Amino acid sequence: MTGSKSFQSPYTNNPVYKTIEANNVLAQILRNLDSILEQALNAQIDFTFNGMKKQGEYPEFQRPHWLQMEIVKPSENILKVEKPDFIDKLLGGDEQYKRAVWEARNKYNIALDEYNRRVDERNKQILRLRDQYEKDKEEFEISKQRHNRIVDELEAGYKSGSPDAVKRYCAIILNSSPYPQDFPHKFRLAYLSESKELVIEYELPNKQVVPEVGLNFSKATSTYVQKKRKASEVKESYQSIVAAICLRTIFEVIKGDQGNYLDVVVFNGFVTDVDPATGKDIHPCLVSIRTTKERFSELNLSRVDKIACLRNLGAQVSPQPSELQPVKPVVEFDMVDKRFVKEQDVLSDLESRPNLMDLNPWEFENLVNNLFSKMGLEAKLTRSSKDGGVDVVAFDLRPILGGKVVIQAKRYKNVVGVSAVRDLYGTMINEGASKGILVTTSHYGPDAYDFAKDKPIELIDGGGLLYLLEQNGTKARIIFPEDAKD
Repeated sequence: MTGSKSFQSPYTNNPVYKTIEANNVLAQILRNLDSILEQALNAQIDFTFNGMKKQGEYPEFQRPHWLQMEIVKPSENILKVEKPDFIDKLLGGDEQYKRAVWEARNKYNIALDEYNRRVDERNKQILRLRDQYEKDKEEFEISKQRHNRIVDELEAGYKSGSPDAVKRYCAIILNSSPYPQDFPHKFRLAYLSESKELVIEYELPNKQVVPEVGLNFSKATSTYVQKKRKASEVKESYQSIVAAICLRTIFEVIKGDQGNYLDVVVFNGFVTDVDPATGKDIHPCLVSIRTTKERFSELNLSRVDKIACLRNLGAQVSPQPSELQPVKPVVEFDMVDKRFVKEQDVLSDLESRPNLMDLNPWEFENLVNNLFSKMGLEAKLTRSSKDGGVDVVAFDLRPILGGKVVIQAKRYKNVVGVSAVRDLYGTMINEGASKGILVTTSHYGPDAYDFAKDKPIELIDGGGLLYLLEQNGTKARIIFPEDAKD
């Protein structure tokens, strides 16, 4: 075997070997897809700040193997030439001896020069490598110190409850989560410190990640053979993957919540694909959920049916994700900002929008009443409450699904607790309503969501209110006065 030819296995072109190899690759892909959630449950990842730091020292300098080989100095035995005896001298051997001594000396000098050249070249190479080693070591130490300083700053911010630090820490957790190479693994995060709510907008893989072939065992050959899967199986696999990514993402951020800064987690899972009817890029939401940390932590994720689990948590799950059938996000990500203002909005546009916190009670009451009237309800304003809220009794005129609806709105700056939801539920009972809607300019606490989860109550936060207004022709903003108490 020559050095110019690479080793080639005798099995490379063997059809049986190639079949086994292809089946092994496919089996591994299927196992990875089927165990997306389980991989996170069994992962041993250190999310402590000390675990995030670069540890260890730069390795000691070592010469490459080819520079460790001994360079042999030429032996002076080369100089030894047998002297002629008396008879050889008489026959002219003396001149031959002198010539042999000269040749030996010349040969030795050439060998010694070559030896010195090789030693000098090796020393220069070692010096260059050591110089490079010192530079690499210095860069390592600088990088290590910079990285660890950033971790220290992040830790200090996180322990102080800085919203930006909490968000960055959660991003580190999700970035550290290993997924198959062809998964997009892209996301956006928003954190609302007032309600301890983390909102995750996550890009899901499209249906092409699911192989259209599977493995069946052949009794005739006692081997596994590839066989095209049914379309229904591929769709079920994709739906399971979407559900697994959702549960896994929520599990990871809750598991890593060492500072107890998360009470509520929202997950919106989008996919980027092409609308076959128009050829345009679309980004349908395939799964959306809002859950409390307390409720999610009670789950035994190793034993749940993923789809059933999400629906039990009140998630909106696309019935046909492979067909890109969307669901409405429980929270619009772009409405989550503290002031509910999109970054891309221009100043002149913002200034032309009314601030809901500047409206007087009568204007706010009519705003809420008109909003739900535009949404198709027959709404009637009833009374104004002392805390700045408003009661609207509305009627959904649709047969079977319709009925009486009680709507309450709270112009609050701080988090709305469970007492407001209890009050709404009491009003529903007194009015004999089939549904209650609570709207606020701020956010809800986890206890509010827990109380409402099994009841016909819908909670709409400030971002949701602005979204509904915009969808019905009114652009607004919410900016809280500094001295606002509620």
